[in-house]
Amino acid sequence: MLAARGIIKKADAAKIVRGLKKLQKQIDDGKFKWDIAKEDVHLNIESKLTDLIGPVGGKLHTARSRNDQVATDLRLYCRDQVHQVMGLIRKFQKALIKLAEKNVNTLLPGYTHLQRAQPISLAHHLLAYFEMADRDYHRLADTLPRINSLPLGSGALSGTTFPIDRDQVANELGFTSISRNSLDAVSDRDFVAEVLFHCSLIMTHLSRLAEDFILWATQEFNFIELPEDFCTGSSMMPQKINPDILELVRGKTGRVFGSLLSLLVVLKGLPLTYNKDLQEDKEPLFDAVHTVKGSLTLITAMLEKTKFRPKQMREAMAKGFVLATDLADYLVTQGISFRDAHHTVGRIVSHCQKAACELKDLTLETLKSFDKKIGPEVYDWLDETHAVDRRASLGGTARKRVRAEIRRAQNKIKS
Repeated sequence: MLAARGIIKKADAAKIVRGLKKLQKQIDDGKFKWDIAKEDVHLNIESKLTDLIGPVGGKLHTARSRNDQVATDLRLYCRDQVHQVMGLIRKFQKALIKLAEKNVNTLLPGYTHLQRAQPISLAHHLLAYFEMADRDYHRLADTLPRINSLPLGSGALSGTTFPIDRDQVANELGFTSISRNSLDAVSDRDFVAEVLFHCSLIMTHLSRLAEDFILWATQEFNFIELPEDFCTGSSMMPQKINPDILELVRGKTGRVFGSLLSLLVVLKGLPLTYNKDLQEDKEPLFDAVHTVKGSLTLITAMLEKTKFRPKQMREAMAKGFVLATDLADYLVTQGISFRDAHHTVGRIVSHCQKAACELKDLTLETLKSFDKKIGPEVYDWLDETHAVDRRASLGGTARKRVRAEIRRAQNKIKS
């Protein structure tokens, strides 16, 4: 660009580019020797370039400052890492879809307040995490236009006296827009905060999945068989298989939250424009991105080897009155208001608790004693599979709905 605008000679520009490519290869090969005395990456590069091609290397820094350089570098880094995380999210979603396909007919109790609530398809449960991940994916995509704004050309804070062509630079570096205010351009780290917020939400969702699986892996639930290569044993208790990877993902979520808070605290008191405080934007960003990528990779690999225990899930549904709502819905079909039906079923459940039995164990005569409108067809409503399939409203857990959602999810990934 400098050569195209006549700011430096074309021969000098060609020599600088050749030199930079040689330095790039040295860096890639691990042969570039960094010198802490030269303060930072920029001065190291310029110094080595000058050693390599002579005084013309000093023209590299024409019309730019380290302030707009580092802002540009950070945006390039964020753009690259966001694309990588988006790719890992899609792999995670594919693993969820495959697991859901295998478990449409696997039924288990759904929970509210960690109390057994209603029967659901396991695939429906897994697809809930697909939806969370899909929002994460699109949030990252939505932030790309704000990341992809070129600050280079803003100089230290006020622009440059040279007749530069920022459009050419933006085009060559793949930026889709150009910053409109030089003061803002060198001091803006909103895009970093956005990336850290998105990382925090991704970890929130992974942590929730980890918590589900940790609970399900306990002997109290016994719903899931975690692959042993993602667990460890106890140093003292030989019977233990601990869900270490899941616990680490859950624990590292707090670490990513801390990265977001750390950056916000750095930014909240900064006067315009550049301040050395902004050096503290990098470690939390690098650490958070590294943590998210590692967590997504490990959880995805674990899902591919995870097995469930349908028998134990079925047994859990047999207790806890998970069909109470279905019994109330049945009464509504007999012309009873839902509020009255709710009250009647509450009395029936209370009776069962005293008699130490479940709803389906009650005789028709006993059920009729609570409401004469109850007929023999009530037992069809006291079947877990039928209860699942009745919930066929859009977004419901009916198996035909779940299969349709799996197809929709597959098509979304393909597109």
